[in-house]
Amino acid sequence: MTQAFSKVTAIRGMNDALPGASARWEQLEEIVRNWLQAYGYRNMRAPILEHTRLFTRGIGEVTDIVEKEMYTFTDSLNGESLTLRPEFTAGMVRAAIEHNLLYDRPQRVYALGPVFRHERPQRGRYRQFHQIDVEALGLAGPDIDAELIVMSARLWKRLGITDVELEINSLGQGDERAAHRAALITHLEQYKDILDEDGLRRLYTNPLRVLDTKNPALQAMADAAPKLFDFLGEASRTHFDAVCARLTDAGVSYRLNPRMVRGLDYYNLTVFEWVTHKLGAQATVCGGGRYDGLIELLGGKSAPAVGFAIGVERLLDLWSQYQPEILSPECDVYIVHQGDDAQRRAAVLAETMRDAGISVIVHAGAASFKSQFKRADASAAAIAVILAADELADGVASVKLLRVAQQTPDTAQLRIPLDDLVAFLKDKVK
Repeated sequence: MTQAFSKVTAIRGMNDALPGASARWEQLEEIVRNWLQAYGYRNMRAPILEHTRLFTRGIGEVTDIVEKEMYTFTDSLNGESLTLRPEFTAGMVRAAIEHNLLYDRPQRVYALGPVFRHERPQRGRYRQFHQIDVEALGLAGPDIDAELIVMSARLWKRLGITDVELEINSLGQGDERAAHRAALITHLEQYKDILDEDGLRRLYTNPLRVLDTKNPALQAMADAAPKLFDFLGEASRTHFDAVCARLTDAGVSYRLNPRMVRGLDYYNLTVFEWVTHKLGAQATVCGGGRYDGLIELLGGKSAPAVGFAIGVERLLDLWSQYQPEILSPECDVYIVHQGDDAQRRAAVLAETMRDAGISVIVHAGAASFKSQFKRADASAAAIAVILAADELADGVASVKLLRVAQQTPDTAQLRIPLDDLVAFLKDKVK
């Protein structure tokens, strides 16, 4: 007796986007590509799978991502440790180094796609999620930091999103962070008795991340800690002031958040986040900053860089609170037919319509007109074209306008000569 096969479901935290929902994804992706093109950014695609050492070195060994969240395995063919990308920047920089992209000029690049982190799924946090990643490689000035922030503000405006706020900070340079780190460790050592497990573990390895704690019992301690901003030298302060001045020029409001450190070790100078109160605990929609040391750290010739990433699922969630669900028609025209001759003629006509840029579904198989019209309506097509023996004998097609703005009671159903049909349809669905 054959044993019944148990139903296979998606892995927890890795979600399907079904045809109705994916229409919103496609709409967003089109807006995003047009938005990035307006600023001169070009698409770049790096592998989903990279050597683990790329992320441990690039992101930082004592970050949450590397310590807890990466999907890592040993390749059975050669024993190499490989990891599904948990973020884009390290892979984008690796590709730029490997292919010598910065040899003759800076590069503005972007990527869209999935990233993977092994964490507890909840609203806005998934094990497979998607990012819009934007990187400006080889550009050093505060003008490009500000431009990235201003361009992200343009995206919110384009999407009609208003309840987002910009928080910015400066992490300074290495020597400034070292001086702050020493002062911070001295401060944290006074609170060893109240630090949680993560805080104690990071006290000497990554004390700056202790300030990013979400533990309510540690907030007073974190608020009283030495501020990195107070350790910035003249050059770092000048860079930050220039960023802020350009944001003011562009009419972009911001709030200084001296405790913002971001979750990745490679940042320096400007860091920023766009946050909202409309997504529950997952407040950050977009985050990024400058990472001037990463290219050299990963083996390239020293070059500045700055970028940001947007969580697509969070952005879709936020956008849906401003824009109603969009109608997702399967086609422009649905062809209903009766009889073998009509079905064959419908297939030929459909190809002619597609040549003219009209999307078409020809009803598959034989069925009653009632059943076919029910299916045509479910497809959300704008127009139904009817072919049967009478129409073929007269050299016409019956056309029913289902969802066309020009429809009136007198034009709801028409008989159009077959020779004129494509032109008529193209005018109606344009």
